Amino acid sequence: MSQDLLLLLYRRATRLVFNLVVVALLVGLFVGVGRTFLELGLTLTEPTVRLGLKELVTNVLTLVIVLELVRVFVEYFELERVRLAVLLEIGVALALRELLLLLFAEALSGLDVFFWTLGILALVLGRTLAVRFSPGRAE
Repeated sequence: MSQDLLLLLYRRATRLVFNLVVVALLVGLFVGVGRTFLELGLTLTEPTVRLGLKELVTNVLTLVIVLELVRVFVEYFELERVRLAVLLEIGVALALRELLLLLFAEALSGLDVFFWTLGILALVLGRTLAVRFSPGRAE
């Protein structure tokens, strides 16, 4: 087998796998959106408003993360590369989701919140630098 044939097989296999992943993520996204709307009633039926809002915030932030993952895969198809800025956006969304879950669970001290905030700020700074010094950006 020549190197060109192996490279062609690799690219086709990669495209197939990425297509399957995008389809799985889209199905999960649509199911998640549907379930989130169906569970809106929980904000009324939970013993406290805080518990209902916790579920709503958790679901919405999870959907944002899945949506960002779909965006990464679609961008990979279009540009055949993944931008660092997009990965850092996913990191920020994940960190915010976890921070909010810990805040709702009242499992954080003041120092923990400070360190989480520093971590999120570092991710935001990294994203800002990645956008500012992007290889495709014309100066």
